[in-house]
Amino acid sequence: MTQRSLSRWLKVILGGIGVCGALVYFYMVPYFGKEMLAVYPEFSHCYWPWLAVIWVSAAPCYLALFYGWKITVEIGKDHSFSRENAKYLKWISLLAAADSGYFFAANLALLLFGMNHPGIFLASLFVEFAGIAIAAVAAALSHLVQKAALIQEENDLTI
Repeated sequence: MTQRSLSRWLKVILGGIGVCGALVYFYMVPYFGKEMLAVYPEFSHCYWPWLAVIWVSAAPCYLALFYGWKITVEIGKDHSFSRENAKYLKWISLLAAADSGYFFAANLALLLFGMNHPGIFLASLFVEFAGIAIAAVAAALSHLVQKAALIQEENDLTI
């Protein structure tokens, strides 16, 4: 597989993730929220706060997809191990950690305001753990890509 074909495949995958994310964030979540309101109208005061929390959590995800797209562009140029890619992976790591922290804090605030169920709060800890795991993997990849870029730069200077 060439760098260009790998780059194209990664772009298709990132595009698919973006489309699926848009469907989940902007169609399925509001749809199922309204369905729950029909069954449990006493929770109607929780709909918009929860929707706002979920929509705000989408922003770091799409920014991470943007940085992922930039990485695929660099891979297509045969610059897989570059300082730029290490920087983009570092940003993805920070975004994942920040999004997990935000979601935990917002979830806790909604619990304290009586707009959340303790079971939902506990179940959401798995989502937050997954975000932290993604942050750790992206940070490790950033470190390894940075080291590989330095080795590649040293080898380029060697005759």
